[in-house]
Amino acid sequence: MTINATDLKSIIRDVPDFPKKGIIFKDITPLLKDAQALQRAVDELAVNFEDKKVDYVLGIESRGFIFSPVLAYKMNAGFIPVRKKGKLPAKTEEIAYALEYGEAVLEIHSDALEKGSRVLIVDDLLATGGTALAAAKLVERLGGTVVGIGFLIELEFLKGREKISSFDIHSLIRY
Repeated sequence: MTINATDLKSIIRDVPDFPKKGIIFKDITPLLKDAQALQRAVDELAVNFEDKKVDYVLGIESRGFIFSPVLAYKMNAGFIPVRKKGKLPAKTEEIAYALEYGEAVLEIHSDALEKGSRVLIVDDLLATGGTALAAAKLVERLGGTVVGIGFLIELEFLKGREKISSFDIHSLIRY
């Protein structure tokens, strides 16, 4: 059986009231455990950026780490982790950004990429766009070029795409 984007969407599980009342969490674990669905998702993300001559695929902690190393392997690129503050062992650059309720800090190793590197940013979900924008700013601060931003899921009603509209954005599944 060939799995298409509609089939991928049907595999995502809704979990009501997680992590708090009123939120419907999009649980990707059913997709991850289905070998064909996982392969399809990775292949679809890769094909949308194959012409970008990607040097590095940057994954955003934590669920971005699921797809980005696999994409890096598939695209013959390196993998760069961007993590929450205090999780990387060597010298870092950091950026604070606004969340729905408060602020967070992301870090990247100061030597993660070379000036002029072409970077694809990957995360599992586009919500408000703040995390992806913060990651893009870190890449640019280190002298890299963001050639695209890819997501498995986009929550269109949160309008995160507007915040990162200056980049080439692709999401496989939209709600």
